[in-house]
Amino acid sequence: MKNLNKSIFRVLMLAGGFTFFSGCSDFLERRPDTIMTDDQIFGDAVMIRSVLANYYGRVSWGQHISDDYTYTILDEAGKSDGGPDNIQNYANNLWRVYDYTLIRNINQFLQGLRETTALVDEEKQTYEGEARFLRAWTYFNMARGMGGMPIVGDEVFDYQSGIDITTLQYPRSTEAGIYDYIIAECDAISTLLSDNTNTHAARANKWVALMLKARAAIYAGSLANYNNKMTSPIRTPGGEVGIPADRAQGYYEQALAAAQDVINNSPYELQLNKPDDLQRNFYEALSIKDNNTEVIWAHDRIYPGTGQQTGFTTRNIPGSHAEDIDRAYAGPILNLVEDFEYTDNRNGDIRIRDNQDDYVFYDDPLDAFANKDARLGGTVILPNALFKGIPVPLQAGQKVWNNGSWQTIVGQLDERDGAGRLITSTNGPNRTNDQYVNKTGFFFRKFLDEASGASTRGRNSEMWFPRFRFAEAVLIAAEAAMELGQQPAAVGYINQVRERAGIQPLASVTLDDIIQERRVEFAFENHRYWDLKRFRRAHIVWNGVVNSPTAQQYALFPYLVVAPGTPNDGKYVFDKLVFSNSLHPRFFELRNYYNFIDLAWQNANPKIVLNPFQ
Repeated sequence: MKNLNKSIFRVLMLAGGFTFFSGCSDFLERRPDTIMTDDQIFGDAVMIRSVLANYYGRVSWGQHISDDYTYTILDEAGKSDGGPDNIQNYANNLWRVYDYTLIRNINQFLQGLRETTALVDEEKQTYEGEARFLRAWTYFNMARGMGGMPIVGDEVFDYQSGIDITTLQYPRSTEAGIYDYIIAECDAISTLLSDNTNTHAARANKWVALMLKARAAIYAGSLANYNNKMTSPIRTPGGEVGIPADRAQGYYEQALAAAQDVINNSPYELQLNKPDDLQRNFYEALSIKDNNTEVIWAHDRIYPGTGQQTGFTTRNIPGSHAEDIDRAYAGPILNLVEDFEYTDNRNGDIRIRDNQDDYVFYDDPLDAFANKDARLGGTVILPNALFKGIPVPLQAGQKVWNNGSWQTIVGQLDERDGAGRLITSTNGPNRTNDQYVNKTGFFFRKFLDEASGASTRGRNSEMWFPRFRFAEAVLIAAEAAMELGQQPAAVGYINQVRERAGIQPLASVTLDDIIQERRVEFAFENHRYWDLKRFRRAHIVWNGVVNSPTAQQYALFPYLVVAPGTPNDGKYVFDKLVFSNSLHPRFFELRNYYNFIDLAWQNANPKIVLNPFQ
């Protein structure tokens, strides 16, 4: 090895360090402070591990808890700190991935890895599988945003003076071609990787590769299916965008086979450690690492470790429970909360008014959510629910019965009236521009860390972010079976997830059922945006219409009833309000189904054709 692959370690230093793996301290033991030669890198087993560890730290795209504002872009959460978000349209480069620097670095790594004698063959095989998985994951994230993109294989391009530069310019693959490549890579990778679990799901194994195969295949199948059912399918003449409809069945078959392999043969399962408390069970299945049987691959974090913690808990903890100045940056919106069914009613709308348009009164604000899908309580902190064993008060004000009508009284935070009754909670919600006060009526629970000190700036949280988990395998199997006309299998799979949530089983499965189930199962897990895109529903749900039930963001405000001498005195009522910190309904346009190609990329490589609507 005579070349200097300086770009590998230059990128490492610019990234400011390496990714640490909780419980895998031997995976990363030191970091370099100089640019090193290939011989120095690949002659040292520890340095090889360090390079691979860095790649794991460079593959976070889309929504994630290190950037909680990404949840407020869609219909999952709303921004609470300060003034309105002013979001309406979606950017042409939203969550766009074009990381050929990383792909080049991985290809350089693979070259050196295959030649090194510093590792035994078994280690080399495992590291090759992990590196190729991260490369396939990178291509997948490019594909779901932009369609087909250049596939460079194992090539490492080195420009030398006088070289014909056109030999370095690859055209875009077809959209089908890039998914075929990802699926084929996952098949090959799965034979290189261990089928054992690893600490806190931090590294790729065989089942992680098969999960990527299943996800890529179900995406490709739904694109081939639903894009071609549009009045004007979105495609380019060369197929860089647009998968032929006759490919759908094959992709669904591949997705079903891969998902079933994970379901039937992996060491993972739907976690059910607390059958008597399904809300707590769901929270722990997503947010507690130790002894977790559900999460297959996650972006893990540990404390201490430079830059490894996340501030999600610090920024979003209720004010009543805060350990530092930060709190309530964002909160789930009513749109999401009402999509969780009741155990006896698939309509999850909260009962606010009765048939005579009078308020529905509750002894406790939490009673409005009784008998809801258990995943709601494991995902969202509801008014007066417990967090760390202490109630989280959410009260916007009082509804005072005055001369035959209701008068709304709003106070300062934690203010009480002359009788000592609370007017407005320390948490809000309110409709002002007050910073650090809830505006939606709900707080996050999923991924909110219960550990002491986790909401302080000095410590922050070591909460992970799951990328693949067993429930996704089950719902991919349900979707693929439904699309292949295998209703009994589809029903069996989807009801496994619904049974754990404590809600009624289904007798048949439709696409709407799949969309609904994924909506509530995977809230805040970076699925919603991509699901509505691949099903070609995004422009229908986020239609830009004022007061649309799906495009407009809504809040739910609880009030204490003050009506002395009546049976409702001391009870609670709710108002459904347009979310004050979101001025506009979300508006997804047809052009948003594919990110725009940066013209600088085309200037550097004229073989890259532009996407539709550019």
